[in-house]
Amino acid sequence: MLGLVGAPIRVALRVVLLLLAAVIVYLTVTVFQVWHASRRDQARPASAIVVLGAAQYNGVPSPDLAARLDHALGLWRRRLATTIVVTGGKAPGDAFTEATAGANYLMAHGVPQASILGEVGGRDSWESLESAAAILRQRGDRSVLLVSDPFHDERISLMSSELGLEPYVSPTRTSPIKGSATIPYFAKESVEVAVGRIIGFRRLVSIEQRVG
Repeated sequence: MLGLVGAPIRVALRVVLLLLAAVIVYLTVTVFQVWHASRRDQARPASAIVVLGAAQYNGVPSPDLAARLDHALGLWRRRLATTIVVTGGKAPGDAFTEATAGANYLMAHGVPQASILGEVGGRDSWESLESAAAILRQRGDRSVLLVSDPFHDERISLMSSELGLEPYVSPTRTSPIKGSATIPYFAKESVEVAVGRIIGFRRLVSIEQRVG
């Protein structure tokens, strides 16, 4: 009798251990993919350069945002795209959006206003990319060079693909977030990529917003 009772328990334990092993392998592979994506630069001609937003202080880009804008500026000067899309909304109490701060920065560095498109409502990467994709689709544009920090690349590339864009990543290499400071960012990105690939990033963001 004890043997009959113990057999189902052993089977259940084996199933749990196999599932746990599968999760660990999946997360390990995802971490590697996020890291590997951060090492590549796919700079090439595209319809537009899309700069992911970051903090701004009363209209002045933070060092992180400035690093992204400087990289986008370099791509634009290489004539890889004629249009730069700046993204990002504003926190409560802010007078400027991240997109406005980015646009002003680019114009101060010689980019004509006609070459800049602004997405000013995005509260996160998904919303920014979703709005940017809508703007670009209206223009008949699809291929984009995505500019952000290296640890961000895998997730924004997958998000852009889900939104119907043809994404290529070209990360800034001058971000102030360096060394061990990037570890929490890589961890967060790995978890979100792992979950987003299973349930879809639109659904993941919806869940995060409800929980948040």
